[in-house]
Amino acid sequence: MMKIYFSDFFDVDPVLLDAHGAFNVSLINDLPVFIDPFLLFNSEKPEYRALHDEIIRYIRFLRDVSNSGRVNVGLLNSWYRFPEVKQNWLGYSKVGNKGSGLGPAFAAALNENLNSLFNDFGNEQITKGSHLEKLCLIKDKVGKDNISDFTTNLVKGFLCRYTQEFAQAHIDHARLKRVPVRHIAFNYETRNWTTEHFTLPFIDGDYVLLTPKEILTKDDAWINKHDLIGDFEEIASSVPNEELRAQINDYFQRMLPDDANRKETDAAVISTVRRFPALIDYYIRFKEEHGDDAKALSEERVQETERVFIDQVGQLSRQLATLTQFYSQPGDSYQDAYDRVMFLKQVIEDNDGYRIFYIDGKPVKREADLQVMFKLTWYASDFSVDREVNNGRGPVDYKISRGSKDSTLVEFKLASNSKLKRNLENQVEVYKAANRTEKAIKVIMCFSESEISKVSRILNDLSLTGDPNVVVIDADAGNKTSASNVG
Repeated sequence: MMKIYFSDFFDVDPVLLDAHGAFNVSLINDLPVFIDPFLLFNSEKPEYRALHDEIIRYIRFLRDVSNSGRVNVGLLNSWYRFPEVKQNWLGYSKVGNKGSGLGPAFAAALNENLNSLFNDFGNEQITKGSHLEKLCLIKDKVGKDNISDFTTNLVKGFLCRYTQEFAQAHIDHARLKRVPVRHIAFNYETRNWTTEHFTLPFIDGDYVLLTPKEILTKDDAWINKHDLIGDFEEIASSVPNEELRAQINDYFQRMLPDDANRKETDAAVISTVRRFPALIDYYIRFKEEHGDDAKALSEERVQETERVFIDQVGQLSRQLATLTQFYSQPGDSYQDAYDRVMFLKQVIEDNDGYRIFYIDGKPVKREADLQVMFKLTWYASDFSVDREVNNGRGPVDYKISRGSKDSTLVEFKLASNSKLKRNLENQVEVYKAANRTEKAIKVIMCFSESEISKVSRILNDLSLTGDPNVVVIDADAGNKTSASNVG
């Protein structure tokens, strides 16, 4: 039996997982959803609100430490940095489930913000409550994955208990193991993290954690930098103090260059927010007042993820498993990679596989979705499948290899990518030089006739028409016989 998801590996009916409210994770590669702390804050369940209160309590502790001015490297590492909780198999890991966690950049940003812009954290007067996300709204390179890692670490004890309850009731006890789990609770007297033991699902030398779907989201947390910038004018106009509002608008206009482009406008917004940090509280209050929308949007995003990465990718992978030539007679890295790319092309173009890229009849154009699909087709292979390989000249989507002398690069691009021509012209050639291989496959996904025409022109201009190493996949629902059923 092909095994991809938690329910497969632990022989659990997915209906039982759903009844428990748990997300059926893949144990091959992380799936791109994460815990949104706002869903804890805004929940009707006292247990979730209590988790959020504990998160805020810990950040208040960090605020006091930061304001004391006595934070050295050792304390930053102990209190401000956390590893990724890889055992929940959620997030944005490039390979498997091993992410980078919260490194020194995040720790330094958190300490700096608590010691300057947000030294009143926990004592806000404008918002209904305090929010972890506030600390990461104006700092570059501190995003949704950092928020998720921080939140997951601080609710890890809950996740352990949640998983243990399900596991002991529904999983063969021979598949469980009592394990010590670090960083379960913070002792404010000793200023140390405690370790506790739990009986959890265990596989390949590690335990697995389940997460409730109702605290998960995809793409962006409800409180996020993108919305702060996009809603700036509305936020600024909502400031009730007329004098402050005038100062904000005056400063913003002075920071805004003549004929400013999008990047310059965004920079002016961030500069203004730094100068008037109360704007963040007004933005968060607006988000609090629309908390019901957060719940509805997150449910929709998680359902989309289940549909794409569990239901449809699972079906696609089962189709692949019936084609025994993929495994009975393994070829070299190029042939195996090419066979899988062509199988994806066939399934997407001829077997309704294009549906995986559509939500409510509209195309979801994400290179990452195609990359995860490709990754899952290697579940029974003895090849090494490394994602986002970077040898100093830029990352490549996948490097397929068996030893140092047999490797193939695979790069996925959308036809709508504005840099497609330049990418085809330069990128993979650079990658081949960096990775010491002459074998590379370029895969381009199209969603319309105009995109197909665009790609044809580019291939013709670059003398690549008919090149077997360039594979064009037609995911246009309009030219499929069953397109009327897309949705």
